[in-house]
Formats: sequence, structure tokens, C-alpha cells
Amino acid sequence: MMNLTREDLIQSEATMNQMRNMVYHLERFMKINGVSGTRENLRRMGRNIARTYIKYWKPIDRVNKTNISNVISTIYKRILNSSVSVELDEINNLILVKDNDCSLCKYHFSDIDVAGCEIIAAMISEIISGINEEKSSFLIEPLDILESRTFGHKSCIQSFKFKDGGV
Repeated sequence: MMNLTREDLIQSEATMNQMRNMVYHLERFMKINGVSGTRENLRRMGRNIARTYIKYWKPIDRVNKTNISNVISTIYKRILNSSVSVELDEINNLILVKDNDCSLCKYHFSDIDVAGCEIIAAMISEIISGINEEKSSFLIEPLDILESRTFGHKSCIQSFKFKDGGV
């Protein structure tokens, strides 16, 4: 048996299939057993993944409004092997991320209520918090999964609220 470290896993081209399958089995298990707060639990999972990941890899030293789109795209490419489009709505302080090939939402499941990409949205926001720490007050928080392939849409669209308190 191979003993891989977390750093080994980050360096590998590990497939997302097992992770994706686990998420939906876990969600069904929670539903059958009357566990509430599925969305919150998935988001906590994403935040925990981010806290571990950032110990081994950061795409940049500081995130702000100018580079946020590029940082998000880089994180998706590196961690999830996915190309996304990022739309910044400066009037409403929103960020929309569209992923046509979401790693955690490959299939439509009629019995699933919460999209797996809740994990991704929480992971992205936590990575950005971890990068900035106390260097700036630019933060993003996941709002909603507006569309998901899990629900039968053609793509996943995650929305975030951003706060830019300046330098």
C-alpha cells in the first residue's frame, strides 16, 4: 500500500471521479438519516480542503479586484482542471463563475437537492481568504449555485459576493 502525503496528492493528476461519487453518496446518506444542513456541511468541507491546499500551493501573493478573475480561473485550472469564465459585476459586488465541465456535477441526479459545487464555491472563497490573510480587506463569500449540471442545466454557475475594503 502506498502512503501518500497531502503534498503528493496535490502534485498528482488525481481523478475527481471518486470525490464526485463520494459527495452524492454522502448527500443521499445524510438525507436518508435525516441529517439537516447539507449545504452548510458541503461548504465546511470545501473550506477545510482549501485550508489544507493553501499550505502547499498559492496562485499569487495577494488578491484584489483587479486580479480576482485571473486568480479564480487559475485556481479552477490548477485544482479542478477546468476552464471557467468569470464575470465581475462591480455595481452589485457580485462575481459569477460559469463552469461548463464542473468536476463535481457531471451528472443530473433527480434525487439530489444540493449541488456538489457548493464544496468548490466554499473552497474558492477560503483560498482567497487564506491568500490575503491580513494583507488586504478584499474577500469573497459564496452566495448561491444559480445553475448546476446536477440539476440538469448545461453548466454550473456559482455566485459570490465580494467586499473590497481597499488596500
